[in-house]
Amino acid sequence: MVARVVVAAPASGHGKTTIATGLMAALRERGVAVSGHKVGPDFIDPGYHALATGRPPRNLDPFLQGEDRVAALLRHGARGCELAVIEGVMGLFDGMLGTEGYASTAHVARLLDAPVVLVVDASAASRSVAAVVHGFAHYDPSVRLAGVILNKLGSQRHEDEIRAAVAPTGVPVLGALRRDEGIHAPSRHLGLVPVAERAEEARRLLPRLAAWVAEGVDLAAVERVAMAAPSLPGPTWDPAAEVAPIAGRAVVAAAAGPAFTFRYTETAELLAAAGVEVVDLDPVHEVALPAGCAGLYFGGGFPEAHADALAGNAELRRAVAAAVRAGMPVVAECAGLLYLCRELDGAPMVGALDAMARMTARGALGYRRATATADNLLAAAGTPVTGHEFHRTEVTPGHGEPPAWRWPEAGRPVVAEGFASAQLHASYLHVHWAGHPGLAHRFAAAAHAHPAARHA
Repeated sequence: MVARVVVAAPASGHGKTTIATGLMAALRERGVAVSGHKVGPDFIDPGYHALATGRPPRNLDPFLQGEDRVAALLRHGARGCELAVIEGVMGLFDGMLGTEGYASTAHVARLLDAPVVLVVDASAASRSVAAVVHGFAHYDPSVRLAGVILNKLGSQRHEDEIRAAVAPTGVPVLGALRRDEGIHAPSRHLGLVPVAERAEEARRLLPRLAAWVAEGVDLAAVERVAMAAPSLPGPTWDPAAEVAPIAGRAVVAAAAGPAFTFRYTETAELLAAAGVEVVDLDPVHEVALPAGCAGLYFGGGFPEAHADALAGNAELRRAVAAAVRAGMPVVAECAGLLYLCRELDGAPMVGALDAMARMTARGALGYRRATATADNLLAAAGTPVTGHEFHRTEVTPGHGEPPAWRWPEAGRPVVAEGFASAQLHASYLHVHWAGHPGLAHRFAAAAHAHPAARHA
């Protein structure tokens, strides 16, 4: 039995990340072992969940992982916990365009048979909030709206007016939160600033956030809602069942620190199941690869916000370039792709790729169904994957490796993107390896084959 509740909203901007994170922190302070999960591909919100719960961040995404893995991944991430809080994405029913809500919060709630608590920003309305609640309660009978939390209230009179209007809908008000301008996370061009870039500030703010939620939300009622979720039969996701074990020990350095904050937890778990030891490497501060390094993994993040610091660490840039030239297997996703280029907005980077990167005014955002263009480090030619693209940079290639992926795009020719060879894979596409464990196994096998790996 996994007690669980989905925290959703009518649209982005209603405060569901703040309230979901506050719920996790407040429940933890009550002595409840709680796990945090995020619907969709987002990397940033789960970082705040991890801070609040003290557990690794988790994502649940039917498109990236497959519908059949969502419940199994919830059970895996919530193992040892009493309650799972699942933060939604966008509006409750908003999913992939043209799919009637595929990969939406509602879709995930149905897959998990989980009750939904709706967070509503009431700062610019009063009785009209009841119409919103009524509509969300009846729009899709397969989604159970178990309660509402009113956010950004101005006064007790404001709260009383809304409570009276909502009462006839039959949806209980589980919380009413006053405005608190001191509780917020700063944003920039791709959303909230990751917690790793403001860790001390976020840690100081967490008790205040927990107290704010505990004061305004009936935590016992939220627990009852979560406990009322029906049993969730089926297997628990197990990385050891997804990849074949490889004898020996191989060390893979995985980019971390303020510039590289995006990495799905299951990536390291899959590699560990294949006999790989994942060691964090901060390209801003560390000057050498870890001892026995047999592979490199550069995930996502904001290198554009730390370009000068990355450029200033010339010693590590040279070490990475030398390792790539010598044939060390390397996977780079989005931020990692930028780091491997010759330069980023004029700042020198590693130079392992004959390409230039720069910030742009427009971004690329969306799910992709891609295919490997040729046999390479991560995939055999023709291998299909599902992924997610989210960036405001572009890479202008010179003469380099063949493209990593191809995918169709409305109104454009087929996109050929990234760089790939037998020992390098660099692309804008984020792929959740829990949905495609074969990629993890191929990378692990390449690391084990490197001379630095130990085969005793």
